[in-house]
Amino acid sequence: MPTLSQALRQAQSHGLDRLDAQLLLLHALGKSAQERAWLLAHDTDELPPSAQATLDAWVQRRAASEPLAYITGHQEFFGLDLAVDARVLVPRPDTETLVEWALDVLQAPTGTAPAVLDLGTGSGAIALALKATRPELRVSAVDYSADALAVARANAQRLGLAVQFSQGAWLAGLAQPDARFDAIVSNPPYVAAQDKHLDALTFEPLQALASGADGLDDIRQIITQAPAHLNPGGWLLLEHGYDQAAAVRALLLDAGLHDVQSRRDLSGIERCSGGRVPQA
Repeated sequence: MPTLSQALRQAQSHGLDRLDAQLLLLHALGKSAQERAWLLAHDTDELPPSAQATLDAWVQRRAASEPLAYITGHQEFFGLDLAVDARVLVPRPDTETLVEWALDVLQAPTGTAPAVLDLGTGSGAIALALKATRPELRVSAVDYSADALAVARANAQRLGLAVQFSQGAWLAGLAQPDARFDAIVSNPPYVAAQDKHLDALTFEPLQALASGADGLDDIRQIITQAPAHLNPGGWLLLEHGYDQAAAVRALLLDAGLHDVQSRRDLSGIERCSGGRVPQA
């Protein structure tokens, strides 16, 4: 039987980076992703045959570019352990920029608990991060995909977070058609339909990635619909592609939103843009 260090080297020989190999080995051993130091302390331990077989299968899947989160079934986002699978996009660290911005604009007291809507919730990452950080928020979430909503609802139940979920296309999916919010946030599809980057994302649901010839079809629809569902002074905040900030700001301005601006992600890229409806 190979030792743990030998198993890691074997996994890396298939093209995996060291971190992915460590995380897969830990998962095969039934240990958490936070136990990488344990691997170093036990590098001469032998890998049980059952774990070896599991690890081999997972290494092949990862070598074929399947997201690590789909293999392990978990992804951390904003401190939450989310269950994910091929029904939803894998939450990205860059999207935490959108969560932080939403928390900022929802700080001002409104007299009642602020209401926030997450459009295209997928795994529920944004909605659940907001609710976990600010339990007093009234959080709603919409997704067109029944499969995605099943994942989001399961995450909410497991984490004990009360979010109202409903199904439909953007604002048409609201459980209450006349509902208004203090903030509407969304990480919608924003990749151009012919973008070469889609070739590397074949494991993730295409409908959650691509959005027309320029990648802005869904963003246009949201910007058109959202102002009617925002309270006075309410914010619309959108994640978008690395080169779309100027175009999204122009769309927000055309829709009559004020204080239009963008925020940068961890790499310094303008990743999110937003604006607010005028105060009454």
